[in-house]
Amino acid sequence: MTQGIQDKVVVITGASSGLGEATARHLARNGAKLMLGARRLDRLQALARDLSLGNDVAVQTDVTRYDEVKRLIDRAVQIHGRIDVLLNNAGLMPHSPLDRGRAEDWDRMIDVNIKGVLYGIGAALPHMKERKSGHIINVSSVAGHKVRAGGAVYSATKHAVRVISEGLRQEVKPYNIRTTVISPGMVATELPDSITEPDIAEAMHKAYEGAIPADAFARAVAFAMSQPDDVDINEILFRPTSQEY
Repeated sequence: MTQGIQDKVVVITGASSGLGEATARHLARNGAKLMLGARRLDRLQALARDLSLGNDVAVQTDVTRYDEVKRLIDRAVQIHGRIDVLLNNAGLMPHSPLDRGRAEDWDRMIDVNIKGVLYGIGAALPHMKERKSGHIINVSSVAGHKVRAGGAVYSATKHAVRVISEGLRQEVKPYNIRTTVISPGMVATELPDSITEPDIAEAMHKAYEGAIPADAFARAVAFAMSQPDDVDINEILFRPTSQEY
């Protein structure tokens, strides 16, 4: 599947592992031109070398800092002359019951899961509007559709991503920009490792024993990207076949 992917300039946040890494590998095999952002520069550079991309495409990026997100996207434009697709993928999931008062975890989720998405949109839109072309893909979650005890704040941030994505969809219609929000269920990534409460982490790791490979997400990204220009896949929700939640 190279249609709609070959030679497209794709910026991926949170590219050093999990969904971002799997998507980078999948899109590289299909001929995309990648720009990779994440905090862990050593992992990014190792991935870039593995994909024979060179270190120029690996940019250390903390999505909670707008200047760093803008630098990542501007680098893609400087090297390739444009940005075709932004995958706002960086996220974390430190679940805990509200009565434990994990304010630091709440702040981190809001900063990464909501502000990080907004910063990516804000940095990419001027370039896409100028060309009247582009595709912004935001990552929500099944938790953005359903909430359960212990995950209220995470669900709130992921529901916010869906709301932001719908508002964005309506605003960018005059500029021929496509928007997609992808909501994965349990996919094998490092996401449960961000949980700071030991008992919650243990339960979540057990639940994730039924997770499906991260390449399932990469294929969803490729599906949305590969549609004809007049087709806008706005939302994809998928889970492991065995997942009840």
